[in-house]
Amino acid sequence: MQPNEESALLERAREYDPAAIAEIYDRYSVRIYNYIYHRLGNAHLAEDLTASVFVRMIEAIRSSKAWRSSFSGWLYRIAHNLVVDYFRTGQLDKNVPLDDVPVVAREHPAEAAERSLTSEQLRRSISQLTDAQGLVITLKFIEGMSNSEVAAVIGKSEGAVKSLQFRGLAALRRFIGEEVL
Repeated sequence: MQPNEESALLERAREYDPAAIAEIYDRYSVRIYNYIYHRLGNAHLAEDLTASVFVRMIEAIRSSKAWRSSFSGWLYRIAHNLVVDYFRTGQLDKNVPLDDVPVVAREHPAEAAERSLTSEQLRRSISQLTDAQGLVITLKFIEGMSNSEVAAVIGKSEGAVKSLQFRGLAALRRFIGEEVL
């Protein structure tokens, strides 16, 4: 989408145009959900918090402080704040409901187990990073954001993002190496 098209869409959303809000939701909901899911590892909770992100967006969209340069960065910041708030409350349930366990019919069970183990191992390793490092690694490598986009989301310079990425990747190598040995 062109910048002027997005600006027009956001202006319509500021007037609470249902079609504009629906288009924003369609455009960003999967990415926001994936970000939250990768941080929490719980599909039901990720769905709830994703809905909360868009409720907060609607509540704040008319504010002049809503976003300064990057709308998507602002949405990710809302998502990040909700995840942090959730961790602060200490409500995170480490048990995954059976409904959240993926069913892959065409994949050999051993391959599915290995992929699941690798994914869980990565999630566990990312959770051992500092909050800032985990956030940078998730946004950069799972969500595919550029350094400048990550910097806008976390409110740091691109140099700080590069430093957090470097330290986070080094720590991940260490954590994963320790688990394998």
